[in-house]
Amino acid sequence: MRRITRITTVGIATAALALSATACGKSSNEGSSSSSTSGSKAVKVAIAYDIGGRGDQSFNDAAYAGLKKAEDELGVKGAEAEPSQGESDADKVARLTSLARAGNNPVIGVGFSYAPAIAKVAKSFPKTTFGLIDDTSVTAPNIANLVFNEEQGSYLAGVAAAKTSKTGTVGFIGGVEVPLIKKFEAGFTQGVKDTNPKAKVLTQYLTQPPNFDGFSKPDLGKAAAQGQLDKGADVIYAAAGLAGSGSIEAAATAGKWAIGVDSDQYNQAGLAKYKDHILTSVTKNVSGSVFNLIKSVKDGKPESGEVRYGLATDGVGLADSNPAYQKMTDVIAAVDAAKKNIVDGKITVKTAP
Repeated sequence: MRRITRITTVGIATAALALSATACGKSSNEGSSSSSTSGSKAVKVAIAYDIGGRGDQSFNDAAYAGLKKAEDELGVKGAEAEPSQGESDADKVARLTSLARAGNNPVIGVGFSYAPAIAKVAKSFPKTTFGLIDDTSVTAPNIANLVFNEEQGSYLAGVAAAKTSKTGTVGFIGGVEVPLIKKFEAGFTQGVKDTNPKAKVLTQYLTQPPNFDGFSKPDLGKAAAQGQLDKGADVIYAAAGLAGSGSIEAAATAGKWAIGVDSDQYNQAGLAKYKDHILTSVTKNVSGSVFNLIKSVKDGKPESGEVRYGLATDGVGLADSNPAYQKMTDVIAAVDAAKKNIVDGKITVKTAP
């Protein structure tokens, strides 16, 4: 794969950021055109990461995998832009403006926090397609809202947790208490209770908006998981981005089960030390959504409006990479039955607790 240019933002001025992005675009793409009909000239595309950045072993890394696949299979040239700690919407506007001005198309914002910025920048670049992951609150002809039925995958995780737990107590950790993460909680709790009505679900959120540290600080996830372990939880599911790695560490250290999120965290190199205790992961096909959007623009038929990924199309699911999980035939049978009932419409999964 061709080396990807990374644009790290640290709160510098808009003009400087724009200059940096433009310069990086020329360097890595050798002056290529942003047109999808540029022949031998590579199409330029960009993603702007969410809190935690690339290397979170979860959400952002899944988006990067889609970009990498597009580079490998479509021959596009990619740029990446990292967030800065405690940044404002103005910082995101500057970042997206820089990427669009550099000729990238599409420009993809990873996470709902990009919604206000994309709403503004998309108006200034009507010929550029903007991808917005996990949000449908802003719409325009040149915005593709890439969204998922997180509650459905989380329901399956709840089934697996209830079937696996020996104490009858399981835990849910949410990074930040926002509507998106409440979907994870709702599905998980419903799956647990439908499987074992007597089971107890311990729920904790790491931070409240506008504090989004709950998506980026592993120590917060570790402390929360330890608290749930002390209360008898033996399976813990965290939807907390990079902070979730702390909860996985705590569960693994205690010899209990962790359930990953967004990516198949059993296969994440940064979590290899704890992989034997990652029972499964609720996966979102973020990588596929990124790749599909890039391909649609390159093909001259850019996606627009709501593009939803659900259980019926494997847009969300439950990973089975752990050999220990593969041996749990009763758990797998219960998960498969639940999946069929959701797809068939026999089970409607709640999107709020």
